[in-house]
Amino acid sequence: MEQRGIELVPAGERYGRPRDLLFLWTGTTMGIFTLVYGTTIVAAFGLNFWQAVAAIVVGNLLAFPLVGLTSLQGPATGTSTMAVSRAAYGPKGARLLSFFGWLNMVGFEAGGMVLITFAALSLLGQAGVATESLGLKVAVILVAALIQLVLPLIGHAAVMKAQKYFTWVFVVLFGLMAILVGPKVDVAAGGAGADFTTFTIAVALIMSAGGLSWGPLGGDYSRYLPADSSKKAVFGYAFLGGFVPYVLLMTLGAAVATVVKDAADPISGLPGALPSWFVVPYLLLAIVSLFAVNTTDLYSSGLNLQAAGIKVKRWVAVVADLILCVIITYVAVTSENFNTMLNTFLGLLIIWLAPWAGVYVTDWLRRKGRYDARALFDKSAPGQVRWAAIIAQVAGMVAAALWINSTAFVGWISQATGGADFSIFAGFLVAGAAYAVLDRRPVSVPVLEGVR
Repeated sequence: MEQRGIELVPAGERYGRPRDLLFLWTGTTMGIFTLVYGTTIVAAFGLNFWQAVAAIVVGNLLAFPLVGLTSLQGPATGTSTMAVSRAAYGPKGARLLSFFGWLNMVGFEAGGMVLITFAALSLLGQAGVATESLGLKVAVILVAALIQLVLPLIGHAAVMKAQKYFTWVFVVLFGLMAILVGPKVDVAAGGAGADFTTFTIAVALIMSAGGLSWGPLGGDYSRYLPADSSKKAVFGYAFLGGFVPYVLLMTLGAAVATVVKDAADPISGLPGALPSWFVVPYLLLAIVSLFAVNTTDLYSSGLNLQAAGIKVKRWVAVVADLILCVIITYVAVTSENFNTMLNTFLGLLIIWLAPWAGVYVTDWLRRKGRYDARALFDKSAPGQVRWAAIIAQVAGMVAAALWINSTAFVGWISQATGGADFSIFAGFLVAGAAYAVLDRRPVSVPVLEGVR
């Protein structure tokens, strides 16, 4: 079991190659959740197929470079992405952002656990088992939680190896699914489709559900790579590992939505596009792919909790997160409002994530990608709270909130422009520009001996 949390990984314990990130991110992103995002922008927003494809390509092309960028700091510093955020916000100033990052992961974990539970209950229903019992639902949730605990608890090496095998299994099964669905697809369905305003909302959802939400995890999985790893390879493999599966599976989801009216429901609706003999393999695929996604989330959530300043061992944080997920899953399964909860969660993520990305990228540019790794953990140094980044973060959050159009609320500027959603761009640009103007201190980044 891995004992290290966000502590710096010394040079003697580095291992792996940049291409390992390709399998890590492909195994993580090639799942039912990704397919559902593609169906949602057709079923919920009314985009026709070609509008959906355009939104999918644009949204992922804009968002996934963030995963490549945050992966670069792993080999350079030997610590997690949210710990690297301390360079901009200060060791104490970054705690609240790391806590938000933890909530981000817990929300996705709970969403995955809910769908695992629904899929498992559907499998039992296929076997003739009555699934209305509350006791059975609780039992399924608990069994799923115990299975989910294994890989994140063991740690980094187990997660990296498992995702490599998951990748090949998912490529075969999703490829078969595409072959089965392909002949039924009607790319002309939907007519003229949605207007530009709705298109911007779809792009925002794709970015929020994709590269923007995965960005805070980049360094978590690259931090064990040798410090001299090729930067181009680290960036390229991390970017492609998420970008390609998201584009392909979201496009498949959009295609499925032209066949099945309720395709946004991955358990009871989406299988309607499949032949009856493939329903059981599909449900098994759904369960395994969701376990794969949650494995990555659950491992990183423990690191984010440590970066938030909470003194807890990594394995304890993993167990605590899973217990919280079980509680949230129980509430979601019994309330039957899962889709509304998921859309609200994705919309609100933007408000803090986009400004954080703006500050992070601007700070990376100022430092030319070089960090004093030991200073990230120095509790006695001045600048424990760096107000330039905090003020920029708040300004970016206000800008994002003014431009957002979500199920929770619609920002004032979004209302004034007919519902357009430019919350991600507003939050990113305002926070980045404010940080560049406010933080004028000289950057000193000595190389950390023993880590590089």
